[in-house]
Amino acid sequence: MNPAPAATYVCVARHGETDWNVSGILQGWLDVPLNDRGRRQAYEILAGFAHSGFSKVYSSPLVRSSETAEIIARSLRLPAPEFHDGLKERNFGAIQGIPKAELAELNPVLLQQILKRNPATFFEQGESMDEFAERVLAAITDIAEPNSGKRILAITHGWTMDVITRHIAGLPRSAMLSMKRKNGECVWLDVRGKSIRPL
Repeated sequence: MNPAPAATYVCVARHGETDWNVSGILQGWLDVPLNDRGRRQAYEILAGFAHSGFSKVYSSPLVRSSETAEIIARSLRLPAPEFHDGLKERNFGAIQGIPKAELAELNPVLLQQILKRNPATFFEQGESMDEFAERVLAAITDIAEPNSGKRILAITHGWTMDVITRHIAGLPRSAMLSMKRKNGECVWLDVRGKSIRPL
């Protein structure tokens, strides 16, 4: 009988703020750097991690996430972050880069679904709810697998954290949440094999 796998403790955190966050522009897979407040938020996240014992930092390759991860890794004297495509934000397709104020004119019904953060929203040329959720959850188990028994940090995005929040709460992928993770907010996970649970 094989022993149960040792847990990997994964802290998943949302990147710092960008100007597009402030302006209400859908970023998706477009690269937008942190603003000054976002960089300060990275150091604020760091302040809570002084005794967390991380051995490694992972990140979405998108610059708002990677810049947050690099500030934290450098300050904790850890190796440079490792990038994982599975941690990227949802691909919002054709509407990436469009301000919500403009979308209100172009497609007000779609905007209402986005404002509700409805995961079942259809994004032309973008990712479906299931494609996105499967990618994110696979990324969490993938980065945990070689780090059994360790604590690692993963920097990611808002809708990505929604997927994780629903999963650990036992909610369906299509459930709409009554909350939104703020820039810099984090959640701890206990990952064993394919099992992802709240810590």
